[in-house]
Amino acid sequence: MCIRDSYLTNHFCDLILIMKTIILLFFVAISTSIYSQTKEYTGIYKRHFDINEEGSIEYQLELSPDGTFTFHNYRKISVKNREENQYGKGTWKIEKNKVLYFYTNKKNDLDKKHTLNFTNTKARYITKSKRDKSDKEVKNHLRFYDSEISWIKGNKLFKD
Repeated sequence: MCIRDSYLTNHFCDLILIMKTIILLFFVAISTSIYSQTKEYTGIYKRHFDINEEGSIEYQLELSPDGTFTFHNYRKISVKNREENQYGKGTWKIEKNKVLYFYTNKKNDLDKKHTLNFTNTKARYITKSKRDKSDKEVKNHLRFYDSEISWIKGNKLFKD
C-alpha cells in the first residue's frame, strides 16, 4: 500500500502497481502454459498381449496432472504359472521434443507393493505430426527407449 503525499510518491506507487500487475500476468501465463502442456500427456496408457491362448501380459501407466504416475504390470504366462503383479510409482516431467522423464524416490515411492524403480526411465510421446495431412491414423502412445527396467525398453503403451 502506498501513501500518496507527493508527486514523486504517486509515480512510485503507480510503478509498483504496474510491476505487480506484470508479475501476476507472468505467473498466470506460465502456470497456464505448464498446465496445458501437461494436459496433453496425462491419462491412462495401456498395452495387452495374449500368450498362447493361456496367458497374457498387461501394462498400465497412469500419468496424473500433478506430475505423479502409477504403473501396473500383470503377467500370467500359462495355466501352470501363477499370476504376477508388479507396481511402480513416482513423478514424471516433460522436457523438450516430447520426452518424458520418470523418477522414483527410493524413500517415498518404493515399498512392499511398489518395487519398480523408474528412475532414469525415458519415453517419447508419439502422435501424428500436424504437418502430416494423410489419412494415416496414428494412435497417441509412449515409446520407452531408456530404462534400468530391462523389459520396459522398446515397449509402446497406447493412450486410452
